[in-house]
Amino acid sequence: MSSRVIPFLAVLSLVLLVGGFALAADKETHEGMVVSAGNGKLTMTDKDGKNEHTHAVAADAVIIFDGKQSRLDDLPKGSLIRVTTEVRAASKAVTRIEGQRGTK
Repeated sequence: MSSRVIPFLAVLSLVLLVGGFALAADKETHEGMVVSAGNGKLTMTDKDGKNEHTHAVAADAVIIFDGKQSRLDDLPKGSLIRVTTEVRAASKAVTRIEGQRGTK
């Protein structure tokens, strides 16, 4: 029996390791400033206040603002943020936002 279990565990470990790398590759993080936030959408610029773009925000996204759990609607315009996007069901969405008051 153990002669079957060891190869199985080795293959399972390899699959989980490769799958973990693939999942990590689908995540991207970038920083910028809030232009507007609400209704499942985040519009932001880059750190220099240029290149405005909009992201869909996942319903289960983790949003931390000034060190506290927050809602998307709580993010004020001009706030500095770090956004993590992730590919889910073939589309990219924001899954984490960390921010603080103040502008650059």
